[in-house]
Amino acid sequence: MSMKWNKKFSYTSLSRIPINGSRHYAIGQQRLPAVSTILNKTKSIEDKEALAAWIARVGEKESERIKQTAAANGTKMHSIIETYLKGRQNLDLLESNEEDDLAKKMADKIISEGIQGKINEVHGVECPIYYDSPMGWAGTIDLVATYESQLSICDFKQKNSIMKESYSSYSEYMTQIAGYSLAHDKLFGSTITQGIILLATTDLVFQIFRIDHEKLKEYQRKFLDRVEQYYSLINR
Repeated sequence: MSMKWNKKFSYTSLSRIPINGSRHYAIGQQRLPAVSTILNKTKSIEDKEALAAWIARVGEKESERIKQTAAANGTKMHSIIETYLKGRQNLDLLESNEEDDLAKKMADKIISEGIQGKINEVHGVECPIYYDSPMGWAGTIDLVATYESQLSICDFKQKNSIMKESYSSYSEYMTQIAGYSLAHDKLFGSTITQGIILLATTDLVFQIFRIDHEKLKEYQRKFLDRVEQYYSLINR
């Protein structure tokens, strides 16, 4: 079945540029940091320490392997979901040799439990957005859709184990979505009212997390704080 599309926002592609190993986007003469770059550079001390402790525990080599496996799985999972949303799914092609493919199973989990029957309209997938300002930012949104009647920014995530709202990863993901929503609203004059995370774990547990209205505004304030931190760090 193909999703109902309504291309009411015209997304134009942006070129990604690494600066000092961090993702940036070229907007005219400006080089705006990606939302992920801002969040990485302004991680809390606890988060940095937790990451360092984890690397020390599993070892440099193993931590690199785990990160790369997760990244490859994530990329593949995203592209399968994107293909589905664009209504281009050639089922024979996907099913022939990938029966036991983890990324495919995770994507299917997100599609069957988080997308089918929940989305009224798709407005865009892999949507480039930016916030034009001297302290601006840019990024690419996984999915902009009217989700259960609210204009929403949806992000697809995969993790090795379940996520809880008390985890710092939850807060970081929501702060990321808030950054996207601010840029989308400024760029298109839209009013995004909901942020959604659709998550699949490697053992195929599906989770959905959402923030809307006041909660979204709270995370938008958190994101703007991080933007200020980021620019004060790089302008030192």
